Amino acid sequence: MIFPTIELYDRLAIAEIKWEKTQANLEELEWYQDHCVVSMDVRELYEDLKDIHRQIWALEAELKSGREQELALEEIGRRAIAIRDLNNIRVNLKNTIAERLDDPVREIKKDHLSE
Repeated sequence: MIFPTIELYDRLAIAEIKWEKTQANLEELEWYQDHCVVSMDVRELYEDLKDIHRQIWALEAELKSGREQELALEEIGRRAIAIRDLNNIRVNLKNTIAERLDDPVREIKKDHLSE
């Protein structure tokens, strides 16, 4: 099984945030930790990537818990736009990590709202 570096870093970040929030994914977290070692060259970028995932988690929390009916449509829309904007930053961080590590795989969004 082969994953591009940017996907391993992204999934490791997600697994770490999920562990912080739920402690329900130890097997997943350990798998990513075994397959992705965060190099010092990209440590700061990786921490920024984790921060993006924390922010997305916070914005999605009430929507995922089935409490979206408690939110005004304007608030749901505001969160959707904020998540889109954070995902733009996330894609840029992932591609910068790939560049720093000389990995040729980049995430490219075309004709997509996250452009």
